[in-house]
Amino acid sequence: MTPIVKYPALPLAILAFGSSLSAWAANNDMPGMDHSQMQGMDHSQMQGMDSMQGMESMQPAPTSSRTPIPALTATDRAAVYEDHGGHAVHDSAIHSFFLIDQLEWQDADDGSALSWDASGWIGGDIDRLWLRSEGERLNGKTEEAELQALWGHAISPWWDVVAGVRQDFKPGDSQTWAAFGVQGMALYNFEAEATAFIGEGGQSAARLEGDYDILLTNRLILQPTAEANFYGKNDPARGVGSGLSDTELGVRLRYEIRREFAPYIGVTWNRVYGNTADYVREEGEDRSEARLVLGLRLWF
Repeated sequence: MTPIVKYPALPLAILAFGSSLSAWAANNDMPGMDHSQMQGMDHSQMQGMDSMQGMESMQPAPTSSRTPIPALTATDRAAVYEDHGGHAVHDSAIHSFFLIDQLEWQDADDGSALSWDASGWIGGDIDRLWLRSEGERLNGKTEEAELQALWGHAISPWWDVVAGVRQDFKPGDSQTWAAFGVQGMALYNFEAEATAFIGEGGQSAARLEGDYDILLTNRLILQPTAEANFYGKNDPARGVGSGLSDTELGVRLRYEIRREFAPYIGVTWNRVYGNTADYVREEGEDRSEARLVLGLRLWF
């Protein structure tokens, strides 16, 4: 009986792997080189060939577009600037704005008072016609009333110079003033006005005004205000004296139901000085007075 030779499993696996490796090498030869040529190469030569193939695959980036954009022609420019108006400047348009900053009832010592302070403009970005008005009615009688018409010219993004006329209707007889000054927004959004006046009979005056909005919320705003009036000489008929005549300090808390419509509540403190205080004392009135105010702020 012929003996049966039994081969271990591991040598058979090695033989099978070698056959598979040979078949893979025969089917994946390098282009332009047969398998017999590769057999004589060492490892360093094969790495050099790999590097050369990588360099051949690196091509320089194209310097021009495959679909270049045609150059602009005179016809193209005419289609933009003539048919559609081009890039014309629109600063010559006429606009307008009117603000009733204070329209309020005041609880005065001598009764109820109605006070107003309004301003507005019409014009362009550089030159505008400004209108200002303020006054007070006490117990149904007009105590103070004035109207200003001013030409304003912008000298910077935030400041204007103004010049024009001011007409006083009360107190006393009507009086006309020449007016000139500056107005604008100082640091931290502080709005300021400084105006000088030259009136009839050599009278002169100056007024300083300022206010500042403190945003407590997007709609709840606290507004401190201040105003001071100066006169060059005494005017007993109108009850004003030379130097610092009067000041008014106030603080108002408004709620903007809409930006254009805001009710408010506040308090003001008025005081007169110098010869003006003497005239007030002769009328039997106090030199200073605090008032509770309720009002509306409107703009359109």
